[in-house]
Amino acid sequence: MLPAIAAQVAGPASILAWALLLVFCTPVAFSFAEMSRQQPDAGGIATFVTRAFGQRASVVAGYLFYFAIPFGAPATAVIGGEYIAHAIGGGRETVLIAAGLILAAGFLSNAVGIRVSSKLQLLLMVLLVALLAFAVAVAAPYARAGNFVPFAPNGYWAVGGAASLLFFCFAGWEAVTHLAGEFRNPERDLKRATWLTLMVVGVIYIGLVAACVAVLGPGLAGSSVPVAELLAKGLGPAAAPVTAVAAAVLTFGPLNTFVAGASKLGARLASDGVLPRALARGTGPGEVPSVSLGVLGVMASISFVLAATGVLSMEFQIGAASACFTAVTAFGLAAGVVLLRRRTPAWYGVIVAAAVMLVVLVFSGWALLVPAGLGVAALVAGRVRRVRGKPATSQASFPANSQPSRELAARNGRPS
Repeated sequence: MLPAIAAQVAGPASILAWALLLVFCTPVAFSFAEMSRQQPDAGGIATFVTRAFGQRASVVAGYLFYFAIPFGAPATAVIGGEYIAHAIGGGRETVLIAAGLILAAGFLSNAVGIRVSSKLQLLLMVLLVALLAFAVAVAAPYARAGNFVPFAPNGYWAVGGAASLLFFCFAGWEAVTHLAGEFRNPERDLKRATWLTLMVVGVIYIGLVAACVAVLGPGLAGSSVPVAELLAKGLGPAAAPVTAVAAAVLTFGPLNTFVAGASKLGARLASDGVLPRALARGTGPGEVPSVSLGVLGVMASISFVLAATGVLSMEFQIGAASACFTAVTAFGLAAGVVLLRRRTPAWYGVIVAAAVMLVVLVFSGWALLVPAGLGVAALVAGRVRRVRGKPATSQASFPANSQPSRELAARNGRPS
């Protein structure tokens, strides 16, 4: 759905935002790979932040991830709902019902302890890539060069605004930091994995966006199901049920993963005293963090209702979640500037990557208030904890053996 949202912001020039993010994410990806190679630790980005800036900074990073979910989860579910409604011919009510069911499934599956295995997650990723590649292939004969004119109807400055929204599709590079110790040969395999990811994501994303602009033209900006429309060009009516089933399954996968990781993280933050103590239940391996999960569910439901009633737009929800993820990524890269050996190629690469993330963050606009507010809230919570004389107990907000570490790693196994 994001090709259509980006086209609303920047027109055909939105393809520049995708390309620039891909280029800019190259130093980001290799910076995390290098940090992981030099300092392998299952705690990953949170361990880096704690070592570089202390516990307070790690708590801020934890808040940014935990409270990003109530924005990102409803938007993700609505995307699946749009495709289901398109397939069965329903309107706005059908979209909301389908989205509500997907959202509920993500939380209920975690409530009973169901996890998406790494093999199933890999299968979902392969299906997603195959579907997108197939959509591009069948629609390619209908491409028209005239659909790229006018190229930048809202000016080139709008490309930056589109890029800030699109980081929702580029988050996850930091997840490799949790898995560095699991590689047989980190020196070789981390670089290979990073190059492979960049190539797959680059080809699929740029190919899909170029096809959307070239085939759908001005209609792209108003589309809620661009992939379905691409498939319909080549397959006709048969495309609708295919995309509906794929949307439901593929939307549930990442939603389940994000909720699992965040709910466990919330329990750990509570055990550290920076969230209400009642949320601390279920921090152990295999345990269900029921209270933290319930709080996330309530916040996600409120966000969903606000979006359904038009108080919040999907663009704002995605923008808020993207701003939080961008800030977490910038945190990790800033830690690399402190931890890596100075004046080495890796150190300079981390500086470039951190600067890129800060630029993307600046273009977040009003959504920037969300991570800023969460940062202030985290610092206040940490200060209250210290005043009570009970220092935080964990080494990092995403502890090495916690569900967030494993789930963050899992979500990097597919394009967002």
